[in-house]
Amino acid sequence: MKTENTPVGKVLRASESRRAAGMLNIGNIVAILLPVPLLIFWFGASMLVYAMNRHHPDKRVGHYTQQAAYRLYGVTGFFTAAATFIPGGGWTWYIVAWVAAALVLIPWSVLDLRRIRREDWADIILPEPRTA
Repeated sequence: MKTENTPVGKVLRASESRRAAGMLNIGNIVAILLPVPLLIFWFGASMLVYAMNRHHPDKRVGHYTQQAAYRLYGVTGFFTAAATFIPGGGWTWYIVAWVAAALVLIPWSVLDLRRIRREDWADIILPEPRTA
């Protein structure tokens, strides 16, 4: 998070807020497009991104982050549980599950990214921390 010092406090740029709001959605798209190496790592890294952005000074960043996390964790949780019932002996069912997950995650993530892009983002002046 980039900030600038001003006489009033630090300034959080609107572009940084917009970037933070879309970070989890972009990660979801990339991870689902390259599932074998990235999806497992993104599942862990997404928790870090969520923790960093959920309580952002701009409440919209937290909202978009939370919605993207709901989708990612819901889809991966569902398919992890459903994989218990996938019969062995081939990759067909796994490919079907991956396509279904992509059909859920990609359109909603793109829709959120479009919403984020269309919103008016403003710089935020952060108050100076109190010293005791």
